[in-house]
Amino acid sequence: MEFRTISPKFTVSPQISVEDVGTIAARGFRAIICNRPDSEGADQPSFKEIAASAKAAGIEARYVPVQSGMVKDQDVEAFGAALEDLQRPVFAYCRTGTRSATLWSFHEAMKRPIAEILTATKAAGYDMNGVARRIANGGKTPTDTGDAHIQVVIVGAGAGGISVAASLKSRQPDLDIAVIDPSDVHYYQPGWTMVGGGIFDAQTTAKTMGSLIPKGVHWIKAAVAAFEPESNAVVLDGCRVVKYDRLVVCPGLKLDWGKVEGLEETLGRNGVTSNYRYDLAPYTWQLVREMQKGRAIFTQPPMPIKCAGAPQKAMYLSGDTWSRRGVLNDIDIQFMNAGGVLFGVKDYVPALEDYVKKYDASLNFFHNLVAIDGPAKTAVFQVTQPDNEPRKVEVSFDMIHVCPPQTAPDFVRVSPLADAAGWVDVDQVTLRHKSFDNIWSLGDVMNAPNAKTAAAARKQAPTVADNIVADIAGRSATAQYDGYGSCPLTVERGKIVLAEFGYGGALKPSFPRFLIDGTKPSRLAWFLKESLLPPIYWKAMLRGKEWMARPEKLNVVPE
Repeated sequence: MEFRTISPKFTVSPQISVEDVGTIAARGFRAIICNRPDSEGADQPSFKEIAASAKAAGIEARYVPVQSGMVKDQDVEAFGAALEDLQRPVFAYCRTGTRSATLWSFHEAMKRPIAEILTATKAAGYDMNGVARRIANGGKTPTDTGDAHIQVVIVGAGAGGISVAASLKSRQPDLDIAVIDPSDVHYYQPGWTMVGGGIFDAQTTAKTMGSLIPKGVHWIKAAVAAFEPESNAVVLDGCRVVKYDRLVVCPGLKLDWGKVEGLEETLGRNGVTSNYRYDLAPYTWQLVREMQKGRAIFTQPPMPIKCAGAPQKAMYLSGDTWSRRGVLNDIDIQFMNAGGVLFGVKDYVPALEDYVKKYDASLNFFHNLVAIDGPAKTAVFQVTQPDNEPRKVEVSFDMIHVCPPQTAPDFVRVSPLADAAGWVDVDQVTLRHKSFDNIWSLGDVMNAPNAKTAAAARKQAPTVADNIVADIAGRSATAQYDGYGSCPLTVERGKIVLAEFGYGGALKPSFPRFLIDGTKPSRLAWFLKESLLPPIYWKAMLRGKEWMARPEKLNVVPE
């Protein structure tokens, strides 16, 4: 962790962990302020976890969440009230520390010269020139001029963002491209299911972001605060502005842990785990490895979620482990699905049902997790079966794997780019925005009716790249996305059901049937997906290749 001192009484830091709290207390800090809203990142502990650790260390913790880059007057007031109420010195944090430094700057502007504020924050590693401009502009961020102007700006450096950047560079090498993403680490998130199944080590799913940005592409290491599409501008954390000719939006989605009452307080303890967070996937494997008997619950929330097969894979891999260890007969496996079917494409259901029977798992449809009590080891489900009155049922557990509810990121949901449900509103074939013709979107954040998987991004990236290049040349859109997605469902070690489909559930196999029949468990498919894919995934992005963007070059299907 980092201690960036701004004043003798105020220090800021990027995101901290639960284990860091003891160090903070030992350094003499009397209070902690969290300025980062929960669930911004997949590797982020909740404030409740931090607060519990702070209480144990004998210091106070205060929650003053601020949307990235959107520091409002009421945020400054709440921050000032917290500073007045808490004992000094105070330690504040957010994702990078920028929001905390910005709040301090606005608060101190009432009594310090701007030059003094800029000097203090710069010494701590934060450039607050954008704050000075905002103060001079009556508290509003100007968008008529920008700090930078880029031909193509890509928001998000996940699988979609990296792929479309590589695709654009391949098609038009002289194109000026920038990728905006605040993360230092790029995660291969499909691998977290394998970490929870004891197949991968967590460290193998993480690479430094800088090593994966395609050559010749600028990396703007910042969080996006807001979109100003009428001004062709993106507002960044710290109140900086980037102007663009064309924009690609692909920041992924948000895991809404707080939507399940009591979940955040018990994650990572009391037998409550999830493969949807980097730091929790190893705990899943610990629970599975140590479990000898009892009830294991696996949940799936309402759609949309990324990779609809992932909640099931956690169940299948756990069942396989217990079967191999000879304890399966003593474990009651319950799959709680908020939906009404095992899998949305019926052709793959029979093969999956065979494994449900093999592991003697009970399927409970229309069961949505709404609350959890970790110490009591009970979970509450809202049951909304057709033709019946909604009711709640309480189920005890020894282990529970939770797939959290998922939404679009906050800065997307409140933007002019979003539809009524909060997703980026695109034409489902061209992936161009329906209202702003110089904006495209791909990946989990857009509203096309397809599966939210990295395999979808593999096909979406060339569609977006081709259509942007065509637009630059003054031509109409040339590429079309057919809704392709893939869920390689690992049903046991060494076997997967390779589900590939497009819009409307149409089957879209990428292998000849004589080689792999995706509707049946296959060892060859597992080898290609689990053994070959991750190394190729990293190498391809390092070299700026387009295996994700051009499936005809390499018939390997990523998750």
